[in-house]
Amino acid sequence: MKGVFVILDGIADEPCSSLGGKTPLQAAKTPHLDAIAKKASMGYCYSVKEGVAPESSSAVVSLLGYDPQLAARGTLEAQGAGIKLRPGDLALRCNFATIQDLDSGIILDRRAGRTLTTHEAQTLAKSINEQVKLPFPFEFRATMQHRGILIIKGGFSDNITNADPYYVNGMVNPHATDKMVYSKALDEEDDSKLSAELVNSFVRQSFEVLDKHPINLARARKGLFVANIIFCRDAGNSPIKFKKLKGKWMALAYMPLEAGIARAAGMEVFYFGYPVMKGMDVYAHLYDGLKKSILKAIKMLKKYGDKYDYFYIHLKETDIPGHDNKPHDKVKMIEMIDYWFFSFLKKFIGSTTLVVTGDHTTSCSKKAHTADPVPVLVYPAEKENNQRFTEEDGRNGRRMSASKLLENTLFTTK
Repeated sequence: MKGVFVILDGIADEPCSSLGGKTPLQAAKTPHLDAIAKKASMGYCYSVKEGVAPESSSAVVSLLGYDPQLAARGTLEAQGAGIKLRPGDLALRCNFATIQDLDSGIILDRRAGRTLTTHEAQTLAKSINEQVKLPFPFEFRATMQHRGILIIKGGFSDNITNADPYYVNGMVNPHATDKMVYSKALDEEDDSKLSAELVNSFVRQSFEVLDKHPINLARARKGLFVANIIFCRDAGNSPIKFKKLKGKWMALAYMPLEAGIARAAGMEVFYFGYPVMKGMDVYAHLYDGLKKSILKAIKMLKKYGDKYDYFYIHLKETDIPGHDNKPHDKVKMIEMIDYWFFSFLKKFIGSTTLVVTGDHTTSCSKKAHTADPVPVLVYPAEKENNQRFTEEDGRNGRRMSASKLLENTLFTTK
């Protein structure tokens, strides 16, 4: 084993008043990661480029050394979910969301409160596939929680805007408002106009199918956000295959996006059954998922450590508390990762190169990704340092290039 690349999703943050002005990384008790950091070098990077708040798709693609403009999230998520795409198939990442009504377009919650169970999402998806009518074959697939994928089969242009106000061009939209938007063609070509019209028709019809669906009527009686519309974004119309990375890679990537990126990069993906969300306790489900993911990461390294050169491990759950303004949950998750994962890694890696970073900053106070840099830890270093894996200690180190991160760390030390 030559190297391990760990991405802790949305791990970086801003100072939180409820944490005494500390970030979750600063507030968390992380003795095992601290021990690794003392024998590592610290730096920081802007995962895509300075001044922009990236989506996870563009950020991860950039950190792996690829052009983030090639990161059509719809396509990557479809590939990660095992959907076979042909050139011309239009693929979009989707969210079950909550709006007041179609006329006002006022958005109440863009993730249906995160409380959508797996059974509910799959039942709603079945109704959409049966009742929405488009002039071309399509499939809508619920993936995890509020997330989904739309595939419209044929020969379409992906040169269209998002039917989702919060993201644009793989970045967080700094001018977003809580009001629906519809897709528009970005050129005058007929196929681009057709693609936008199809997406908009799907979005409108999804509301007609979902708003009075028995599942949503039951959710409303319980005081929950209803999942009454589908937002669509980040269209792609061609399978994605990146230039293969150096060496033989295995990835622990259990969300459709990260699994799709790993597949596109030529990695073997270590699959496992992520816990099904059965009840309404979102964070109990997240903690279960995080613990299982950590244990599977350890199992992967133990079982395949001598069979692969490099390992990519992406832990998703730390991003969620940032979006929900729950800094104490973010601290708890960081401490879980330290207790279960870094305690193992500290003993397991030996002199193997380890790189730990985040894909972006997710601010609890802003409840969104920001343009702030992320800390980067590179182990081992030539001398011991008195430092921790935090935003401040990262900024006290050298600035690193995200697109050359692997080239300048994993691929140069072995």
